[in-house]
This record gives sequence, structure tokens and C-alpha cells, in this order.
Amino acid sequence: MNRSISILFRAIPLAMGAVCLAFGLYVLSGGDDAGHFVSGHVNVALTAICVALFTTAATIIRQLVHRYGRLWEIVLPVLGYTVAVATMVWGVTIAQRGDEAQFIVAGHVVLGIGFIAACVSTVAAASTRFTLIQVSAARPIGGGPPPEAYSRSVGAVLVAIPAVLAVVGLAIAVTLFARGTTPGLVAGHVLTGLSLICSALVALVASIVRQVRNEFGEAERYRWTWWVVAMGILNVAVGLGVLLASDDPARLAPGVVLIGLGLICFSILSKVVLLALVWRQTFALANRIPIIPVGTALTCLFFAAFLFEATTRQSGFFVPAHVLVGLGAVCFTLFSIVSILEAGTSKS
Repeated sequence: MNRSISILFRAIPLAMGAVCLAFGLYVLSGGDDAGHFVSGHVNVALTAICVALFTTAATIIRQLVHRYGRLWEIVLPVLGYTVAVATMVWGVTIAQRGDEAQFIVAGHVVLGIGFIAACVSTVAAASTRFTLIQVSAARPIGGGPPPEAYSRSVGAVLVAIPAVLAVVGLAIAVTLFARGTTPGLVAGHVLTGLSLICSALVALVASIVRQVRNEFGEAERYRWTWWVVAMGILNVAVGLGVLLASDDPARLAPGVVLIGLGLICFSILSKVVLLALVWRQTFALANRIPIIPVGTALTCLFFAAFLFEATTRQSGFFVPAHVLVGLGAVCFTLFSIVSILEAGTSKS
């Protein structure tokens, strides 16, 4: 990977983070109503995921260009986790401001976005030994991990982080559903979708950890891939179910956003599939896999364009139209990550 490309792939997450932040602040300045409040806060919060993806990109690229030292090994994951925790705290603070719908929905969604940012930061932490994937692939099956690999217990902790956050998110969603109120149902559905993304990221972290430690088995080429597919399909299916369940305008935001979160899962799928396909073998079409997150990003943005027009006839589309813009930015950021993974692992 040459220097110009390495700078570009690190710049993409920061640029998309700037888009989310600027768009979110612009939406917030547009009015004090619930629609502007929720969509503005959600877009600003999506910046945290972009920052976490930047730390992942920088962690891998610096290893590939041989500019990765002990300082970066500490600073980059810490940066990601710091932003993630700050986003979680911000979400809790918003949720505690009152019982109004805008506080309940925005607060819990921002909290869930913080969970995802922490999961992505865990991908960065797992990638601190990324170059050992090729070293492990050259070792015999069952030959044990390279001496520089992290321990089995460290690997288990890394995989456990997104798993625990997914369970916590689902547990909070259950409490929101139990309220039986419209804001609780909206926030609960979206938080469920965000938790499914955390579940999908378990597959990515586990794939990296197990390949670094030379423990990635043949069955895992399919197991983790189908797990992420299931999370994406579940998000889309629940979203469609919410949209078709009634004619209440309140269903529009969670239904559409869940479909968008499903597209995020399919963007994550590209990374999991790539790691599976190039492990101990050559995959001639590896450099085509980055097309997947580009496709999901365009789908989000085109979908948002239709929803912006629909907003003129049904105000319930206001929030999902604006949120899909941020989700599209996150999808495009994931294009950067899968391209970096392809450069670092593919033999094609």
C-alpha cells in the first residue's frame, strides 16, 4: 500500500465523521421540534462510529506501512473507546432529561450508537496484531499462534466485549418495550437493531482474533458469515414488520431505520466474508468485495432521497430520511475498512 492510498483510506472515516457531525448540527439548528432534535442528535452521535472506524483504519494501515509503534498501539484504541464511552454518557444524559418522546428516543438511540462505537473500537484493539494473520496462515494447522500473538484470555475478552454490549442493548430494549408507550416502542425497536449490529461485530472481532491466533477453522469460513447475514436479515425483517403492522405514523421512523441498520450489517458482512475467503487460500475476486459497502451506502442515500420527498406528504418520514444520510456515511466509511483488509490479507 503506497503512502497516498494509505492517507486516503484514513481520511475517509474522518471525512464521513465530519459529514455526520456537520449534518447533525445543521439539522439541530433547524428547529426545536422533536424531529429535528432526534435526527440531529442521532447524526451527531454517528460521528463516534466514524471515529472508531478511523482508529481501526489507522491501526491496520500503520502496520502495513511499517509505521506502527507502541504509542499508536495504545493511543488509537484508547481514542476509540474514549469517544464511545463519551457517546454512551451523552445518551444517558439525554434520556434522563425528561419523559418527553424526543428525550427517550434520542437518548436511547445515542446510547446504542455508543455501544456500536465501543464494538468497533474493539475491532481496532483486536487489529493491533493484524499483520500476524499472514504469519499464522503460513503456519501449519494446529501449529499454535505466533509468539507475538495476544494470549487466549485476551482474545476471549475482545470477543466478549461486543457480545456483552449486544446483550445489554437487548435487555434495555426489553425494558423500553415493557413501558408500552409509543416512545418506548420506537426507542426499543431501534435499540434492538443497534444491538443486532453489535452482534454482527462479534463475528468480525472473532474472525480477526482467531486468525491472529491461528485458530480459525474451516467451518468458520461459513459460520461467522451466516451469523452476520442472519443479523442483517433480522433487522430488515423486523423493520418491514414494523412498517406493515399498522398505519400509525410513529411506526415509520423505527421501521425505516431498522432497514438502514440491516444495510450496515451487510456492510460488515463484506469484511467477515473477505477474512474468510482469503484465509489460507487465494480468492481472485477479493478486490471486488469493497463494492458491497459502496452499494449499501448508495442504497441508504437513494432511499433517503425518496424519503425527503415523502416528507412533504407525511411528516413521519422526517427523522428516518435524515438518519439514513448518516447511515450512508457510515456504510461508505466501512468501504475504507474492507479495502484496507483486502490490501493486508489478500494474496490475489
